Amino acid sequence: MSHIFQISASNGGVPKLGMHEAEISLSGITVDDQADKKHHGGPLQNLCLLRLETIIKLQEEGHPIFPGSVGENLTTVGLEAGAMVPGTILTIGEKVKIELTDYAVPCKTIADSFSDKNSNRINSKKFPEESRIYARVIEPGKIYVGDVIIVVK
Repeated sequence: MSHIFQISASNGGVPKLGMHEAEISLSGITVDDQADKKHHGGPLQNLCLLRLETIIKLQEEGHPIFPGSVGENLTTVGLEAGAMVPGTILTIGEKVKIELTDYAVPCKTIADSFSDKNSNRINSKKFPEESRIYARVIEPGKIYVGDVIIVVK
C-alpha cells in the first residue's frame, strides 16, 4: 500500500521542510511558495511528487539527497514507478484528488542534492522512473503524513 512519507513546503526555494499535515487548495499547499514563478507553480504545477524509493537509490549512489531537498512537496512510499506518469489520477487520504501532469525539469537550484552537482540525475529524459512529477489539484482538502495514496486511473 502506498502512502505519504513526507509533506514538504517552503517560503520559496529548497530545501522544502517537512510538515505533519497540510491544507491543499486548488493552488497546492497553502503555505508553500516558489522562488521562481516563471518556471515553477501555476495550474499544472500545484504539487511536485517524488518517490522515497528514488531518494534511497540516489543516497546509495552517494548523493546527499533527502526528502524535500529537490523541492518536492510530497515524498511517496510504495507507489509504483509506473504510476508516476502524466495522466495518472491519485486520491490522497479521505478527500484530496490530484492528476499527474508533467515531469519536473531539474535545475541548478537543486544541485546540492547531488554529489557531482549534476541534477540531471533525475531528468525524465534519461531516468523517467526516477524523475519528480508535477500534479494539478482536482479536489482540495487536508492531508497528513501516512495518508494512503490510491491510483484511480
